[in-house]
Amino acid sequence: MIKFSEQKLKEIEQIISHYPEGKQKSALLPVLHIAQQEFGGWLSVETMDYVATVLNLLPIEVYEVATFYSMYNLKPVGRYIFEVCQTGPCITKGSDNIIKYIEEKLGIKPGETTADGLFTLKTVECLGACGYAPMMQLGKSYREHLTKEKVNAIIEECRMNAEKNN
Repeated sequence: MIKFSEQKLKEIEQIISHYPEGKQKSALLPVLHIAQQEFGGWLSVETMDYVATVLNLLPIEVYEVATFYSMYNLKPVGRYIFEVCQTGPCITKGSDNIIKYIEEKLGIKPGETTADGLFTLKTVECLGACGYAPMMQLGKSYREHLTKEKVNAIIEECRMNAEKNN
């Protein structure tokens, strides 16, 4: 059975305290982020049910939110998630070619993870950086004006970081 650590429960209580009594659903987004971080980088049904219990919500209320936003992972993901924008401005600047190149380079399709567990490729809707297209989000950073050479450098950077941190 999964359970938040005491430290995370206190953090969640603090978040809930920012909202009026009975409006704990307003804390759902940050609590889902905490749950995803705490329980392996993704939200299993068991995890979402647990979050529903913690916030006194119906499980469907949690599922609706978790399945709507691309920032929540509903299955196990790699250590590095390439979230490539695929909306109009990025497509016109070649993000479809970048997606194809990543597929070829890593041998995975969107939604898949490499066999070594290092990389997951996701296509996402607008990341709000149209002027830097084509672009992707990698963790908390944006990688902009992507080219095949930049993708190669990003992959190599991730591999080197993974080796350093093992």
